[in-house]
Amino acid sequence: MKLKGADILMHCLQREGVEVVFGYPGGAVLPIYDALYDSPIKHILVRHEQGAVHAADGYARASGKVGVCLATSGPGATNLVTGIATANMDSVPLVCLTGQVASTLIGKDAFQEADITGISLPITKHGYQVQRTEDVERIIKEAFFVARTNRPGPVLVDLPKDVMAREIDFEANDAEVKIRSYRVMKGVNSGQIIAAAEAINKAQRPVIYAGGGVIASNAAEELRQMAEKCRIPVTTTLMGMGAFPGTSYLSLGMLGMHGTRYANYAIGECDVLIAVGVRFDDRVTGKLETFAPHARVIHIDIDAAEIGKNTAAHIPIVGEAREALQALLPRLKTQLELTEWHQIIAKWKDEFPLRYGSPSEGRIMPQHIVETIYDLTRGDAIITTEVGQNQMWAAQYYFYNEPRSFISSGGLGTMGYGFPAAIGAKLACPEKTVFDIAGDGSIQMNIQELGTAMQYKIPVIICILNNQYLGMVRQWQELFHQGRYSYTDMSHQPDFVKLAEAYGAVGMRVNRTEDVREALQEAMQVTDRPVIIDFWVEREAGVYPMVPPGESILNMLGGDLNE
Repeated sequence: MKLKGADILMHCLQREGVEVVFGYPGGAVLPIYDALYDSPIKHILVRHEQGAVHAADGYARASGKVGVCLATSGPGATNLVTGIATANMDSVPLVCLTGQVASTLIGKDAFQEADITGISLPITKHGYQVQRTEDVERIIKEAFFVARTNRPGPVLVDLPKDVMAREIDFEANDAEVKIRSYRVMKGVNSGQIIAAAEAINKAQRPVIYAGGGVIASNAAEELRQMAEKCRIPVTTTLMGMGAFPGTSYLSLGMLGMHGTRYANYAIGECDVLIAVGVRFDDRVTGKLETFAPHARVIHIDIDAAEIGKNTAAHIPIVGEAREALQALLPRLKTQLELTEWHQIIAKWKDEFPLRYGSPSEGRIMPQHIVETIYDLTRGDAIITTEVGQNQMWAAQYYFYNEPRSFISSGGLGTMGYGFPAAIGAKLACPEKTVFDIAGDGSIQMNIQELGTAMQYKIPVIICILNNQYLGMVRQWQELFHQGRYSYTDMSHQPDFVKLAEAYGAVGMRVNRTEDVREALQEAMQVTDRPVIIDFWVEREAGVYPMVPPGESILNMLGGDLNE
């Protein structure tokens, strides 16, 4: 059978189970778009390539599948870079397809030429440039295989225009992928499992510290079983939200710079720390020498490079989190009684609950909005966020009981991420209510995707916590720069209600606490278009507790009885 390279690409995408591609056309990808015209794959036309990669990322995180985006050469490809770096930092499986000028023009500074494989080399798990039409099938199979196995991540495939347009004799090859230099991790070291089980069984003050690797490996159920069997308190990273039920009596919430006081105190006092699918990020650990100073550290991770990178592990276990926990579970003793350790933690929870003040006239406390969203959904929703204060309030005041229910840019902290990610998440899980909890600064970075959401009737709810500031930067300026608010005032902004209506979306403005619930209920009834709710929140509300940069996580500002 004779097929063009672009038709072979469509065949390969369908074989990989791809149902949705997010993209933006251009000259170098015209053969691909011509093939898409007859393909059953749904294409979502975004308004900016960054919207495409963030939407593919949100789709991947919500579904557990590989997300796919498509951009043309040159500026189309370079507009993907921030989104690729976002996915790379958070270990999200993506295949990013980029157009390229004809192979005869590569290296000659042709119109819209960019060395995207070179540009993206440090921020991808792997990158390919397809040089022969005969290699399309093999490379696409490898790209998906690499993206989804071991530690997931983004893979870029650069597709020259002539390679896509050329026609060859094609016969599908269903052989398994074999890459000589790439081995899929299988199994865990039984000796290390035995050592870990012994340490956990002897522990008096154990804590589980769970991260995004638990969700990526579908190990949430095993984690819950281990915690409940041994009655071990669990704290999660930002990326680990939903890996353990936030409503459980064993949950400590999030730890780190904006973690709960009781989570950070528990880390400071624990004697065994079971770190699962985490990388000991600086926002979690604070001053490294003071992080879990009394603990024997058990570190489970699929990526051997992460073990010992930031914190020494007394018992390192390299392997998939799910396999490791399955191997551990039968060796762990059942803990029937609550211990003194649980009493200490309960006392901390009573003394240091998350709290916030009262708003001024015509304003709302942002934390109340997040609490109300939870009260209305009871956790049965997908929450995406932008970056900054809105992100932290969403992490602190909403309880995530299921994996893949919290979607946010953690490692890179990418503003403008949440809205396109919400679009991707809603397409992945159409039965779920999807909220983007946003700031008035972040939302303006990709607000053009209202056009995308309207065109495809995607009913996501955007809750703008509007304080007319770049809120988190302003908070740092207040605390560490003597209140000198240097260029963080965002009071000159569009009328978000009129902007929503200009796109044909629903727009609301709320500035009274008593109207919050009704507005959210009304938004949840809209099923054919996006909704923007412009909540006017207390301008100088802060995120607390907060650990000053470079300090011990035991040195927290706010969140205590004396604040």
